[in-house]
Amino acid sequence: MPPTPTRTRLSVMIGGILLATSVSPVIAADYFGRIASFPVAANLPVDVAPDTETSAEIISASDDGMTLIYSDSPLGGIGFIDITDPTLPAAAGFVSLDGEPTSVVVAGSYALVGVNTSSSYAEPAGKLVMVEISSQSVVAECELGGQPDSVALSSDKSLVAVAIENERDEELNDGALPQLPAGFVSVLSLGDKGSMDCAGLKRIELTGLDMVGSDDPEPEFVDFNENNELVVTLQENNHLAVIDANTGKLLNDFTAGTVDLINVDVAEEGALTFSGQQLGRVREPDAVKWLDDERFVTANEGDYQGGSRGFSIFDKHGAMLYDSGLDLEYRIAQAGHYPENRSGNKGVEPEGLEVASFNGETYLFVLAERAGMVAVYKDTGAEPEFIQLLPAGVAPEGVIAIPSRSLLAVANEADLVADGGVRSQVMLYAQDQNVASYPTIESGRIDGKPVAWGALSGLAADPVVPGLLYAVNDSFYGMQPQLLTIDASTQPARITQATTITRNGSAAQSLDLEGVASDGQGGFWLASEGRTERLIPHAVLHVNAQGQIQKQISFPPELLAVEKRFGSEGITQIGDTLWIAIQRSWSDDPEGMTKLLAYDLKNETWGAVHYPLESADEGWVGLSEITTYGDAVYIVERDNQIAQDARIKRLYRVALDELKPAALGSQLPVVEKWLVHDFVPDLQAFNGYVLDKIEGFTIDAAGAAYAVTDNDGVDGSNGETLFFNVSLDDRVSVE
Repeated sequence: MPPTPTRTRLSVMIGGILLATSVSPVIAADYFGRIASFPVAANLPVDVAPDTETSAEIISASDDGMTLIYSDSPLGGIGFIDITDPTLPAAAGFVSLDGEPTSVVVAGSYALVGVNTSSSYAEPAGKLVMVEISSQSVVAECELGGQPDSVALSSDKSLVAVAIENERDEELNDGALPQLPAGFVSVLSLGDKGSMDCAGLKRIELTGLDMVGSDDPEPEFVDFNENNELVVTLQENNHLAVIDANTGKLLNDFTAGTVDLINVDVAEEGALTFSGQQLGRVREPDAVKWLDDERFVTANEGDYQGGSRGFSIFDKHGAMLYDSGLDLEYRIAQAGHYPENRSGNKGVEPEGLEVASFNGETYLFVLAERAGMVAVYKDTGAEPEFIQLLPAGVAPEGVIAIPSRSLLAVANEADLVADGGVRSQVMLYAQDQNVASYPTIESGRIDGKPVAWGALSGLAADPVVPGLLYAVNDSFYGMQPQLLTIDASTQPARITQATTITRNGSAAQSLDLEGVASDGQGGFWLASEGRTERLIPHAVLHVNAQGQIQKQISFPPELLAVEKRFGSEGITQIGDTLWIAIQRSWSDDPEGMTKLLAYDLKNETWGAVHYPLESADEGWVGLSEITTYGDAVYIVERDNQIAQDARIKRLYRVALDELKPAALGSQLPVVEKWLVHDFVPDLQAFNGYVLDKIEGFTIDAAGAAYAVTDNDGVDGSNGETLFFNVSLDDRVSVE
């Protein structure tokens, strides 16, 4: 008899982790939801090759909120996006500039762009370029005398400030300060009709302050308050300065200080442990934004010798009013977005910021570059109130709020075209939801620490309890293979237990878990995809409720003789037989066929049938899941394409009476399949780009169907895990 939820809960406490209930969502808030994603490559000039790298880095908006303008460093210009209909953003032009744009702001009818024209780190140079938005033409330029980073505009649009970073060469002397010439801040006046007072430019020096590298300040980010006071981050110097922009007088300066990080993940070992320490960690803030005329917030990314993985609020006199500590990183880990491959460095890397008023409330938007997330908070005057997390693509760098239209836009810096990945995107959100639509699945905390997770690669249902599901993670977490218990009855779904898969009392290694199935007796069958060059065997494992491996079934020699790396991707049990979906053709399979392997548990014999794969115009097509329900097995078949190139993300049905395995090495029967669901509309409904890996599917005891995507451990991906219900009543039409 399968265990009841209570019995399962108690048994997993022995060998796994019982998770605390996560914090309930804030009821009173109005939530933001993603409404569109625009691929920046759609805005490439007609004479530029389609596979040219491009990037949306810093982003701004026209005064009427109908046009977005972003800086594109690799392409050397600024791009325009028409968001008259924000759910259907459209390419609206590109202006090439003589140099590398680093930042852009909008002043009335004009875009002001900082452009780096340096010949070397030792000879920094740059200019401020004014572009008329309507004609998309350059109308004025000012030499800045150094390499610009951020650009800020005063609220009355009379002044523009530029942080002249004169950045260091990280390859020279291990990037150690000082590396002259020193940086500074430039301030100049703007005229009414597209004029800049280049001759009146004020150069505000910041050398000699009591800070790290006092003779080599590197201003990173600037922002104005309503009194035309500038706050400046000096990131590598771990310092902040406040300047009267009207006079150029330094009003105050102070250190950004340090923080002790306790229970932080500091090792990139293929596990999410959150048991290390970083004591005396310097904050090294990047972006900074005023909250009002007295307070500002910093995103503490780090760059030189620190980074505290969070954000802080200071007043302009230097008092620390609030520091997020590890709470931001923990929330991101609970949403499955923690970038384990950055643990030894700066974790989620808070970098970009926006502050804006929506419906009379001031909101903070904190961009976590490596996690692909935006954290939304409401300003309370004291500790900010957490509202929600938003999925933000790969490497969110720039952000602009458009309160007049209840919109938010985020620019993704990364373009993964060279690796065959997703292109740089601009994502749009609207404050139009009563509940948060993301994350779709989350975990809780135990003893104050997050139970971090990711790379979900298989899904199974409890045979008795509706809404009780199980998932496994794949080899991205090679030192931490886990069986995760999911309560799918909540919104979002909640990971309630995490059980480590163990062998002889230690976390089992040499596994690539891709499939999971209940054995009906409280234990589980797991499918591990082999990869010979990494010494990972093709195998089926039987584990008990505590995750202890009780038995390992290796593939037979006749099968291993024809192996390829694309092995087991799902497992299900039908009576006394285990059925394993092999992702793609092995060397003995006819073209366009893969195997469904059968293992007879009583006789300990192997057999198989052939499964016909769909064909793809690009890339490959393979299987990623198999599950039994009623008189059929349901099989997920997908291509390896992403975004606009995705075509095949489908669910097929094979009747049980089709599953008549023949001996390995003999002629295998070919099963007949029936299309029952197209996942592409489901994936499109999240209003991002279509994700590659839909890897988990199951049907619970009440007949409810669920699917989940694999986020690749946030390595070269946007980190999104989409967990959703699937209707099996569809009348599918696939063109």
